[in-house]
Amino acid sequence: MALAHASAKRSIIHELFLLVWMVIGAFLAAFAIEVFLIPNQLIDGGIVGIAMILSGLTAQSYLPYFLVALNLPFLVTAYRSIGKIFLFHFIFAVFSFALSFTLIHNYLTWHFDGESLEVVVIGGAILGIGLGLIIRYGGCLDGTEIMGILLSKKVGVSVGQVVLACNIVIFGAFGLISKDWHPPLLSLITYMVVIKVMDAVIVGLDETKSVMVVSSKSQEVREAIINELGLGVTVMYGRGGFSGAEKEILYVIAERLQLSELKDLIHRNDPAAFIAIENLHEVAYGMENNTARRKAKPSVIKKIGKALIGRKAK
Repeated sequence: MALAHASAKRSIIHELFLLVWMVIGAFLAAFAIEVFLIPNQLIDGGIVGIAMILSGLTAQSYLPYFLVALNLPFLVTAYRSIGKIFLFHFIFAVFSFALSFTLIHNYLTWHFDGESLEVVVIGGAILGIGLGLIIRYGGCLDGTEIMGILLSKKVGVSVGQVVLACNIVIFGAFGLISKDWHPPLLSLITYMVVIKVMDAVIVGLDETKSVMVVSSKSQEVREAIINELGLGVTVMYGRGGFSGAEKEILYVIAERLQLSELKDLIHRNDPAAFIAIENLHEVAYGMENNTARRKAKPSVIKKIGKALIGRKAK
């Protein structure tokens, strides 16, 4: 009973942690749009961009209402295709953005007036950070991504292709309405900055790699990786497609800065070893390991690796 109570309390704290970060992200996104984009006649992509176009034709204060109204059709879709938790985060993020925008619009009179490059880079970066925080912690502001998920299942196109096609139409419509193609082109460049920064926030700045090693000296290579680099190694078993010989396949996760040393170590023990390296978007650990990683410093990677090895040995 006590264990269940502690687990429920931990889940509530974790959910509150997610919501706080979504509020911060929504505020940053609203700040970027109100202070940087709107005064310079720029728009964002997706549903936010459509809401900005409509508010530009009516009144800027209507933007949050347009955003909520345009996202309403996607609520049922989000519930059916993704789930209740995402639906709650989706609604929370949209209303957090709407409230933040209303407060900033009514109480902040400062607008950024600078060169186009400054507006695009600074405004796009702040907007990318805000949207990235919302998505990283489970929310969403844009119903076009939900539409992309549905179409990818039915038609076979990727989510990215659907979002890109929608944004081309939105920026094109903005150009036709404004009768000036300079703002739409700057908006497109801003959108590219937003995407890059958003990806960095969602995935993180650390570039984690997965490395698969096929070697006839797998034991020596495995022991060298563990003892010299302090990295964990998973051993998988396979068979050569041509030779039919049984082989051990070593699977290692390493940071980008460790790759050079890892490859040198492998080829020092087996010059004929086969190495395949792939990018990893995310590495998820258990709750116990997450706690240890939050307390640890980046400079003690080797100590963490050795501790994990010792735990496995026990």
